[in-house]
Amino acid sequence: MTTFVDRVELHVAAGNGGHGCASVHREKFKPLGGPDGGNGGRGGDVILVVDQSVTTLLDYHHSPHRKATNGQPGAGDNRSGKDGQDLVLPVPDGTVVLDKHGNVLADLVGQGTTFIAGQGGRGGLGNAALASARRKAPGFALLGEPGEARDVVMELKTVADVALVGYPSAGKSSLISVLSAAKPKIADYPFTTLVPNLGVVTAGSTVYTIADVPGLIPGASQGKGLGLEFLRHVERCSVLVHVLDTATLESDRDPVSDLDVIEAELRQYGGLDDRPRLVVLNKIDIPDGQDLADMIRPELEERGYQVFEISAIARTGLKELSFALAGVIAEARAAKPAEEATRIVIRPKAVDDTGFTVTQEEDGIFRVRGEKPERWVRQTDFNNDEAVGYLADRLNRLGVESELMKAGARSGDGVAIGPEENAVVFDWEPTMMAGAEMLGRRGEDHRLEAPRPAAQRRRDRDAERDESQREYDEFDPF
Repeated sequence: MTTFVDRVELHVAAGNGGHGCASVHREKFKPLGGPDGGNGGRGGDVILVVDQSVTTLLDYHHSPHRKATNGQPGAGDNRSGKDGQDLVLPVPDGTVVLDKHGNVLADLVGQGTTFIAGQGGRGGLGNAALASARRKAPGFALLGEPGEARDVVMELKTVADVALVGYPSAGKSSLISVLSAAKPKIADYPFTTLVPNLGVVTAGSTVYTIADVPGLIPGASQGKGLGLEFLRHVERCSVLVHVLDTATLESDRDPVSDLDVIEAELRQYGGLDDRPRLVVLNKIDIPDGQDLADMIRPELEERGYQVFEISAIARTGLKELSFALAGVIAEARAAKPAEEATRIVIRPKAVDDTGFTVTQEEDGIFRVRGEKPERWVRQTDFNNDEAVGYLADRLNRLGVESELMKAGARSGDGVAIGPEENAVVFDWEPTMMAGAEMLGRRGEDHRLEAPRPAAQRRRDRDAERDESQREYDEFDPF
C-alpha cells in the first residue's frame, strides 16, 4: 500500500456566498417600517497551510475533492447571514502548487506559509443595504456569488540541505541512518528505498538536514525507473553528495562510471550545475572496496572533487564527512542574501481604466468582460424585473452603454457579459428598458405616496388656521 505520495491533483471548491434577503419591517402600528433585509454571509475559503508535522500528500491522494462551507442567507430584521467556515488544508513544507497547465501558483516553504487555493463567494446585499433616497423600499436583494472552484496540482519537493545521490544499493540509506536518527528501510536488493528519507545531523554548532534520493539509474531523467519521480527532491538542496559503491558485484560497473552516469542524469534534469559536489566512497570495510577506493581517489581529486572514504557499516570516516558537510553548508547559508521584509507594492489604476472591455466577435456579438460587470450579473435575480432594472442602472453608470456605442453596437445587437462558457446574452437597447419602469420610479414603494387621513386632516387644520389669521389681519382697523 502506498504510504508516500508527493504529487496529487486536488479539486477545490470554495463556499458560495449567501443570498441577501428582501424583507419589509412589520410591527404593530408601523405599517411602513421600511426595508430590513439582511446581507448574506461570505463563503468559506480553501486555504493551504504549511505544517511541519505533515510529510506526505497521501490524504489528498485518497480524498482529492475538498469543499468549504457556504455562507448563510440573510434574514429579516436586519439579520446578516453567518459566514462560511474556511477549510484549512495542511501540506508539507516544500509543496509547490501548479495549475492544470503547469504554471506555478505558489511555492510553500516555511512553517505557516499560506495560499488561498479557492476564494469564497461574496454574500449578496439585502434590500436594506440597497435602499437609497430614490429607492426607498427595494423589492429585491442581490444573490450570493458562487465560490471559486478549480483544479490544482500539488508537488512536494523535499526541503533539505544535503542530497545523497547514487545508484540503488550504493549505501545511501545506510549512510543517512548512521549520520542521523532516521531509520530507513535497508536491504541488499535494488530499489529498497521507495521514498525520500530525511534526517537531521548535528556537527558542532551547525545543524542541517540530509535526504537520500532513491531510484537514480541511466535514463532516470526521461522517466526510467523511479528517478524522474524523485529527482524533484534534489532541487532545493545546497550540497550534492555522490555515494559510490566500491564493492559492487556487477562486472559492467565501476565507481567512476557510476559518477558519470548520475552526473549526466542531473545535467539533463537541469538547474543543479551551481550546487557544490562531494564524493563519498562507501564500503571500504570490504578489502576489495578499500583497494578500489585507493585506485580511483586520485582520478576523482584531479576532477576537483573533495573525496571521503567511509564505511557506513563500520562507521569509519563519518566524523570527517559530517564536519565537511557542515562547513560547505555554512558557506552556502552565509552566501545567501539576507531575507528582506515583503515590500508592499501599490499599483493604482490608470485614470482612463474603466475596469472592463468591450470587443466585437466574429459572429457579431459584443462581449463585455470585467470583474464588476461579471460579478453584478452573477448576483442578479433575473426572475425579478426590479433587480434586472437595477443591474441595467449599474451597467449604465459604469459606462458599459457608452462603450458599446463607441464599439459600434446598434439597437438589437447581441451583447454577452461574461466568458463564452457562462455568459448572459441579451439584445441591446440603448435605453436599457428592463421592465421595472412599469412599476413607477424604480425601487420605490407606492404606499409611501398613498393618502394618509390623519396627516391630511392636520394639513387641513393648519391651512384653515392660516386662512383665518390672514383674514383677521386684513380686517383689523388698527
